[in-house]
Amino acid sequence: MKKIFIIATTALIFHASMAQKIDRSQKPKAGPAPVITITDPVKYTLPNGITILVVENHTLPKVAAGYSIDAGPIVEGSKAGVLGLMGEMLNEGTSKRSKAEFDEAVDQMGADVNLSSGGGSASALTRYFDKAFMLMAEGIRNPAFSQSSFDKLKAQSLTGLKANERSAKAISGRVVGALTYGKDSPFGEFETEESINSITLADIKAAYSKHITPSRGYLTFIGDIKPEAAKALAIKAFGDWKGVALTLPTVANVNNPAKTEVNLVDVPNAVQSEITVTNLVNLPMSSPDYFAVLLANNILGGGSEARLFMNLREKHAFTYGSYSSISASRYQSTFSASASVRNEKADSAVSEILGEIKRMRETKVSDEELKNAKALYNGNFALGMENTGRIATFATNILLYNLPKDFYRNYLQKINAVTAEDIQRVAQKYFNYSNTRIVIVGKAEQVQPGLKNMGYAVNHYDKYANPVSGATAKATNISATDVVNNYIKAVGGEAAIRKVNTVLMSMDMNVRGMTLDAVQKAMNPNKEMTEVSRGGNVVMKDMFNGETGYQMQMGQKRDMDPKELADKKAKKNIVDQLNYKEPGYKLEMKGIEKVNGKDAYKIVVTSPSGKETAEYYDINTAFLLKQETSSVGSGMDLSQTVQFDNYTKVNDVLFPFAITLTVEVGGNSTDIAYKVKSVKINEGVTADDFK
Repeated sequence: MKKIFIIATTALIFHASMAQKIDRSQKPKAGPAPVITITDPVKYTLPNGITILVVENHTLPKVAAGYSIDAGPIVEGSKAGVLGLMGEMLNEGTSKRSKAEFDEAVDQMGADVNLSSGGGSASALTRYFDKAFMLMAEGIRNPAFSQSSFDKLKAQSLTGLKANERSAKAISGRVVGALTYGKDSPFGEFETEESINSITLADIKAAYSKHITPSRGYLTFIGDIKPEAAKALAIKAFGDWKGVALTLPTVANVNNPAKTEVNLVDVPNAVQSEITVTNLVNLPMSSPDYFAVLLANNILGGGSEARLFMNLREKHAFTYGSYSSISASRYQSTFSASASVRNEKADSAVSEILGEIKRMRETKVSDEELKNAKALYNGNFALGMENTGRIATFATNILLYNLPKDFYRNYLQKINAVTAEDIQRVAQKYFNYSNTRIVIVGKAEQVQPGLKNMGYAVNHYDKYANPVSGATAKATNISATDVVNNYIKAVGGEAAIRKVNTVLMSMDMNVRGMTLDAVQKAMNPNKEMTEVSRGGNVVMKDMFNGETGYQMQMGQKRDMDPKELADKKAKKNIVDQLNYKEPGYKLEMKGIEKVNGKDAYKIVVTSPSGKETAEYYDINTAFLLKQETSSVGSGMDLSQTVQFDNYTKVNDVLFPFAITLTVEVGGNSTDIAYKVKSVKINEGVTADDFK
């Protein structure tokens, strides 16, 4: 029925900088590579397999410790998400203390204790550290695993999945790994509502017993502590701990595509397309190519001065930023280049990304680029050494990845020995061009036409990485006008609807756990008002009096622009579908698609001002299930999805009593749920309400 309006404001943040008398046209010259001195940490090994590393630093009266389990990649299968839930459960209290008691004990010391499926960490002032460390050990070894905590965390996980259902960025994060490695790989599997729903508390306990163990465990101490004291504390906390013996799993390598292909995932509400150009690589840290690859990636897409950024953002203004990444691993890993661009520019952005990869492969980088990349690594490496935790990380990496003991002592020498020829060689080896995978998650009907001209095979997938046919919707013989007419009949008929001159709707509005009061009023021919309040105070308001209108949020008022006013004036009826019979509206049938498991007719409605809205009508009931709109402008890409349910009869007309609004801005989405409490027809609304 009536749309729910959201009031959006744009916050502007200004950054000021001190003016200095320098020649900004000249970059400062890079200094010599800093000399790095690294002291090996003290190492112990407990009989149960835990390796202890101690890095002394008595500069500050503070100690930090971390316990990590080198379990390797784990296949969760039909229980995908069980390890994450188990890790969260470790923070829900122990067999000795409730969560509230545990958190209070940590807070009283001003300490920090965190636990996860991979281990835990603790940090505190020296005088409190022993107690904080023992709390971490208690959390790891004696979790409470209560049913109430499990039910709470499981519900939160499901809510998070639902919140990301329509987010192109979240869907891309899921399907890229699945398409690259395969859904059955530990690097490609992902959580679903089905997998989370299947997890029980018994599964959590089984995962804990199987994976939380002293085997392949690494315990690091950093800060104001003597090695002997650290060892004694470790023995006190973990010395008698026993658990299953872990073996590092093997994972079979996966092939890259034989030829470059496009994998397209349709997200109809997406304003932007998420683009990822990716290929699999084998790059252990011990590889002689490692340092050249680091620099090659930095030059291609490592930051705001790299080639991808300068091309896609600075030259073409396709995106806010474009970057590349490559990771070293004991297992197969990936090189990828990515960007978020407007749907209609997706093909152009892909072409530019591939062009920059090709240039890296075919042409040597300039001396200036190579010198700047080296200077950046020299500076960042030296700066990072101010964090004593780096030494423990280095020592752990040497053990985990079987590196030479002097790997980090010679790090900068290896970086500075890389040549332009090395950069081109590794680009040809690790940055694929003719056999790469291009994953695009966006609005297919806007993206696909441009892709057809690029000559690549286009494979279609759904948002769970399942292959689908090339058609985005099933064919149908019914017209868009018929769909709208069937809806009008289903909710009461045109005669009954035209008797509705005013509507007063009262609702509860829930957003991010906060409940507000919402009131919507409408009067024919085209007056409407939405007001949201909390505790009697108005926090948002949207008003149109038939000629002019404004939006107000938190005291900030904005007058509607001419295009918004034109859309409002075109609505001569309270029920939108009657407006579609007015001159200037255009209806287009797009086929049949699934909406929450139901087959629905998809039509696109174009208003007299040119605004497009996709609407989905249930094939069986004819009810409107969903509306989608998107807009680009004012430096902000915005998409809005409204879902309708629980149609209830008021007088002679049916209204949806459950409405969910999802707003996505720049890849971040917010769900707003409306529960209609009452609807009054032809009472409680006067012309004065729209002044």
